[in-house]
Amino acid sequence: MPDAPAPSPSAVDLKRPCEATRPGRRAGWSVRPATLVVLVSLWLASVGNVALWRAMGALPELANARGTAFMLAFGVGVAALTALPLALLAWRWTLKPALILFLLAAAGGAFFMLSYGIVIDRTMMVNVLLTDAREARELLSPRLWGTLAVLGVLPALVVWRLPLRWATPGRQLLHNLALATGAVAVVVAAAGLFFGDLSSTMRNHTQLRFLINPLNSFYALAIVGQQPVQRSGVAVLPLGADARLADPAADARPPLVIMVLGETARADHMGLNGYERATTPRLAQQNVASLRNVWSCGTNTAASVPCMFSNLGREAFEDRAANTEGLVDVLQHAGYAVLWLDNQAGGCKGVCDRVPKVDYRQLQAAAPDLCSDDECFDEVMLRGLDERIAQLPAERRARGVVVFMHQMGSHGPAYYKRTPAAFKHFTPECTTNALQQCPREQVVNAYDNTILYTDHFLGQAIDWLRTHDQTAATALVYLSDHGESLGENNLYLHGLPYRLAPDAQKRVPWITWLSPRFEQQSGVTVACLKTKADERLSHDHYFHTVLGLLGVHSQVRQPGLDLTATCRAAPG
Repeated sequence: MPDAPAPSPSAVDLKRPCEATRPGRRAGWSVRPATLVVLVSLWLASVGNVALWRAMGALPELANARGTAFMLAFGVGVAALTALPLALLAWRWTLKPALILFLLAAAGGAFFMLSYGIVIDRTMMVNVLLTDAREARELLSPRLWGTLAVLGVLPALVVWRLPLRWATPGRQLLHNLALATGAVAVVVAAAGLFFGDLSSTMRNHTQLRFLINPLNSFYALAIVGQQPVQRSGVAVLPLGADARLADPAADARPPLVIMVLGETARADHMGLNGYERATTPRLAQQNVASLRNVWSCGTNTAASVPCMFSNLGREAFEDRAANTEGLVDVLQHAGYAVLWLDNQAGGCKGVCDRVPKVDYRQLQAAAPDLCSDDECFDEVMLRGLDERIAQLPAERRARGVVVFMHQMGSHGPAYYKRTPAAFKHFTPECTTNALQQCPREQVVNAYDNTILYTDHFLGQAIDWLRTHDQTAATALVYLSDHGESLGENNLYLHGLPYRLAPDAQKRVPWITWLSPRFEQQSGVTVACLKTKADERLSHDHYFHTVLGLLGVHSQVRQPGLDLTATCRAAPG
């Protein structure tokens, strides 16, 4: 009986459940999707989480054999937790894109957490989403590209080129469910073995949960989607529509007030507040009140600015159900001529949207000699200011003018770019945006030079106000949005979750200068404000104090939060 004919190659290929071998690859060599998920998860949990392991390794309570065993179990749990969403995405057209996304996100997160000591939570994700191109450029460095290449791009290329052995859809579903179930079982087992250690460590060191990379980024992004910065979309509810000004005395002059919104200034680096360096020599020659114990609404501009311009206070603002107008709008409702000048590409975070404003590009066009590399020194906001005010409605100018100036200030990490050559008094300074590569003394020098320049800018603004003393009652108020970490405990920049952030990121300067005419008309004196220098205050007081200082009557003003209320009752 003749031998049966051998099956044709086409018949063999039809019986293979796996994908066909690509040209140039050895026939039959491939990897199961579950194996790839496990390998990538282990890579992410180990190499991608160096910041997490460094932080846990520094905890005294884990510096023993049991601590080492707990960290190993915790690492296995992190790998399993990472594998869980990837198991659900283990399909022919979704697995590799998902793995590449995880790898690139982990590489970026690892760089910033290791370089600047940050954690990634909702606040930090808002920072990322609202960062403009100019700010983003300052964060780019060869070290960033190298980290992305080694931790992200190279593993991603391996994943992309790796042949996978796929099962039929039905069997693949069973494989995915088995992998997901196994991941859950490993997480539960790891947590169960060291439940006491886990609960204690997570309770006492809550920042660790924001270091689990890259799950921290995806979780933060989901929370931002659930609780967006703009709580009610484009709708902004009116506030302080009842605002009014008292009838002025017959010989009163209209107020002319500059409200400076500072950027990234620390209270403890102001010479006025007892700092060992003379960072505020010009203000020291002025009769100003410097409040030394003021705490910010948030640790980044996107959180602090809308909050400090709100009437709600930090806790109520965070839980608000809708967006409302703020301080700038209430001043306009009261009848003042309001102008917003912005020297930041990031803008005013919505607080100036309904008043006349000048953005940084308009400022650049008007004073190119003060600008370079797509940014300007803060003095640019004083250039042509009289002409800008003259364009405001005359009937409003007759009641008074309030000019808000949003500084570039001490914006990092490229502090050295914020100061003209004449104000580089503290040297040598760090001249790179990779702060961790500079000795801390050079980072502090560069930062202190920005405070010195802010002092000069505020002095220039006071000089400008004095030129209008014959026609207006002049005043200046300066308050920073948040502080900054300068390498203490390997932390740089700002944006840590509020409850975890060091005081350096939350304690800010508040400085007030009042002309004699303004003191006489308002009943508020600098001498009285000086008596509050060491009181614990916060951004919560700003809205109500400004309304009180400018004589605005409204139901939204709370006298208990108005620092001028007691000064007006008993001046001096």
